[in-house]
Amino acid sequence: MKSYHFIAIGGAIMHNLALALVKKGHQVTGSDDEIYEPSRSRLEKAGILPPAFGWFPEKIHPGLDGIILGMHARIDNPELQKAKDLGIPIYSFPEFIFKQSENKKRVVIAGSHGKTTITSMILHVLKDQQLKFDYLVGAQIEGFDLMVGLSDAPIIIIEGDEYLTSPLDRRPKFIHYHHDIALISGIAWDHFNVFPDFEVYKNLFKDLMEMTPPSGALIYCEEDTLVREMAGQTVIKGKKIPYRAFPAQIQNGVTALETDKGWTPIYLFGDHNLQNLSGALNVCLELGLTKSQFFESIQSFKGAAKRLERLESKPEASLFRDFAHAPSKLKATTEAVKKQFPNRKLIAVQELHTYSSLNKDFLPNYANTMNAADEAIIYMNPHAASLKKLELMDEETLQKGFNRTDLKLFTDSKLLHHYLLNKDYSNTNLLLMSSGNYDNMDLQTIREKFN
Repeated sequence: MKSYHFIAIGGAIMHNLALALVKKGHQVTGSDDEIYEPSRSRLEKAGILPPAFGWFPEKIHPGLDGIILGMHARIDNPELQKAKDLGIPIYSFPEFIFKQSENKKRVVIAGSHGKTTITSMILHVLKDQQLKFDYLVGAQIEGFDLMVGLSDAPIIIIEGDEYLTSPLDRRPKFIHYHHDIALISGIAWDHFNVFPDFEVYKNLFKDLMEMTPPSGALIYCEEDTLVREMAGQTVIKGKKIPYRAFPAQIQNGVTALETDKGWTPIYLFGDHNLQNLSGALNVCLELGLTKSQFFESIQSFKGAAKRLERLESKPEASLFRDFAHAPSKLKATTEAVKKQFPNRKLIAVQELHTYSSLNKDFLPNYANTMNAADEAIIYMNPHAASLKKLELMDEETLQKGFNRTDLKLFTDSKLLHHYLLNKDYSNTNLLLMSSGNYDNMDLQTIREKFN
């Protein structure tokens, strides 16, 4: 048993790692200046919820085997300073994951979009085929109680985020995992506040590609122009494996894969998810599974939380929720729902919540991303914009940016809720897209319209 202290324990991934270590029998403590649900309840149930919010240097003592530092912590954090003074080993989240998996085969799934879904697909198939593996994924998925799993398994599947590692390390997280197999799903500008230069952002993925070892493999989506060009320019001794969307067709609102054994129906849909599925298939093949095993298991995969998730459905209407916030994600998701149900009206609602999406300078990147929707709605929370010290854009500005003169803007979640609640959803799908929660808008009453 070892003893670890988490600085900023309340984050989605951080608290899952803390719970995973408790599950392994280690002693865990932590601190944070704010902890929200569901992190709070889960930490409390495990007996490791901090008794008070804030930073307490007295929690840092020589008996600790390591400090795990979250991105939320500031560089002048008093607990971090105390740990430095005492010489206690300090790990960022990805550094700690690598330390726990040095002797495993490491698979890293990276890209501006699709990485959570691809990682989730692989985990589902491996579990269904009863293989032993560790994992790190950025969403809650069916059949897994945690987003992090650590054991004595010979392989680990890691969702590799390009975002910054920690306050002490400004490199992308995925650099630290030192992959054996890397998958790159796509490259589209994101994290505008952290990577204002697109060339810098693109080169993060080139660096990752070049880290592929001679015994390893680089799996990449050749239908993404930037990824294809970058993979072509990258010299590695390991294998290069391109992939494209898996052949499929839509049959009465259900997507079916074209396999050697005939048409195989799946729950997922959309061209982007057929790309994701093909990428997951290639990873599983590299891990020793057969195509037959993959197709057998993927049929029961229902997706990750908030990734084109069907919340409610009745014969002529469905309510979908998606994490989409970046332009490429927004466009792919909107087009997927319309293509799957071409005869239904599509109402698409997008919350501009991130720094990039709320930034007027970034707005041109959203041009034509909601064109597939019959009705396009934008929600912006004035408080979220003010916290990021950004000016709230008006409806005309957004209409020009999205290139839709009929785009509607709401800045009050209660008014948006009232508008959606009073819509007629006959032969209509409603798609809610956001990395936020529409300022805690009551979703339950809207769900009732679809059941």
